[in-house]
Amino acid sequence: MDNFRFTELLPRAPHGAKMRRLSAEGVHLSGEGAAAALEIDPGVLEALAYEAFKEINFFLRPDHLAQLRKILDDPEASANDKYVALDLLKNANVASGGVLPMCQDTGTAIIYAKRGHRVLTDGTDAEQLSRGIYNAYKDLNLRYSQLSPTTLWDEVNTRSNLPAEIDISLGQGPSYELLFMAKGGGSANKSFLYQETKSILDEERMLAFLREKIESIGTAACPPYHLAVVIGGTSAEFAMKTAKLASTHYLDTMPTTGSAEGHGYRDVDFEAKVLDLTTKIGFGAQFGGKYFCHDVRVIRLPRHAGSLPIAIAVSCSADRQVFATINADGVFIEELEHDPARFIPETGLDAITDESAAVSIDLGRPMAEIRSQLSECSVGTRVSLTGKMVVARDVAHAKFRQRLEAGEGLPQYLLDHPVYYAGPAKTPEGMATGSFGPTTAGRMDGYVEALQAAGGSLVMLAKGNRAPAVAQSCKAHGGFYLGSVGGPAARLAQDNIRSIEVIDYAELGMEAVFLIEVENFPAFVIVDDKGNDFFNLHASKPLNLGPTRLLP
Repeated sequence: MDNFRFTELLPRAPHGAKMRRLSAEGVHLSGEGAAAALEIDPGVLEALAYEAFKEINFFLRPDHLAQLRKILDDPEASANDKYVALDLLKNANVASGGVLPMCQDTGTAIIYAKRGHRVLTDGTDAEQLSRGIYNAYKDLNLRYSQLSPTTLWDEVNTRSNLPAEIDISLGQGPSYELLFMAKGGGSANKSFLYQETKSILDEERMLAFLREKIESIGTAACPPYHLAVVIGGTSAEFAMKTAKLASTHYLDTMPTTGSAEGHGYRDVDFEAKVLDLTTKIGFGAQFGGKYFCHDVRVIRLPRHAGSLPIAIAVSCSADRQVFATINADGVFIEELEHDPARFIPETGLDAITDESAAVSIDLGRPMAEIRSQLSECSVGTRVSLTGKMVVARDVAHAKFRQRLEAGEGLPQYLLDHPVYYAGPAKTPEGMATGSFGPTTAGRMDGYVEALQAAGGSLVMLAKGNRAPAVAQSCKAHGGFYLGSVGGPAARLAQDNIRSIEVIDYAELGMEAVFLIEVENFPAFVIVDDKGNDFFNLHASKPLNLGPTRLLP
């Protein structure tokens, strides 16, 4: 008896997203009935990719914005949860003008597609999609972030944001389904794979395991997150791919029960338990509270008896993805929210922001005076920065270390000014700067001790938690780490950054060293000169929006 029965690993019903038609041109059916084929003219995929990456860099899904609004309406949300949520809603409103992208890291371009077996193109699908990406990043105020290796150790910016990651598989019928995603480096860096065993397949043990691993994600990738957990997988690679897809809600329409047939499914009951777990971690929406995650997706996959991969991935506050479909009726794209202002409350905003509560820091004074004032602030104090800051990130820090190793000393600007870890997007015409939010602080952790010992980087500004060595160095050298809200890059560019100029390493593009002037730039004291670290010492307590100390 033949018991063969085929089942897909990731069976999905149609996604049901609200779609809008971009065009009916360039697509038509040839043939009739079951033999009918969808012919797609050259240029259709290019135009679709352009529109998709334009949309997802300036607009968000309405469901995501509704989740931010939910935080503002929740009486159990901490003051800091609400502060971050409101800042992100304001940022979405600024970005919706189509000039400043919502995040300065406009991401790696990723496309997952299923091309129906009765779809006809000229065979250059990946090339056409890449050209659309190229044109979008060329024409719009988006950042080129892709580095190409010239040797094992050396890299150059491709200055096109290519290559893209394009994965096209075989589907059914005369239709082409695509998922477009812009994945920032900070969010991508919070993708993890763990090789476990059968012994962890127990609810209590799994929840304890996940709590430890989810806490390790920290806040560097700009929560609140859309968290995905994949348990099982026919390979480690497939588990990781599934986690990335789940974080975009691409797999929401999978079955919600398992079977003996070898397919994956969503476990919605366990999703609720993991989401509840995340509310108790204490990190909240970056600075304390319960909204570490908007939601959780848990996918259970079949596995080899001797292997149990567990994959974790997040989609950050720049939740950038969009569905698209090409069929006989035309080219369609998911309808994103073009009026995010409707999610911002009309009243009660002053109580959330309370700008008068922040400690004003004049950056025009000598560094010793700036540090002296910061030393009077408890960890958790909100500050407002006005004056000049140096901007430098990964590549520039490597060059600073090379200078020290060569006995040249640090440039004076690194001794005289706070250093902001960031890399701007392109500057729109008529504006002071492009989108300009903080980058992940942890990437610079390995440089801090050497730079501070040489008198530099004594006040640092970025996003996310840091290694214990940073607090130790700040204690030893009298330094500070200030945390900025991760995510509102467009709003910061519009409201807080007044000027920008390149002062060193201009050849590095967005990795160059800049000098910027800021006004009322918001931040929190995360690590002080006594070695106190908010994330290590007070993770279960929300930060105080007032000028003194942590809330009880």
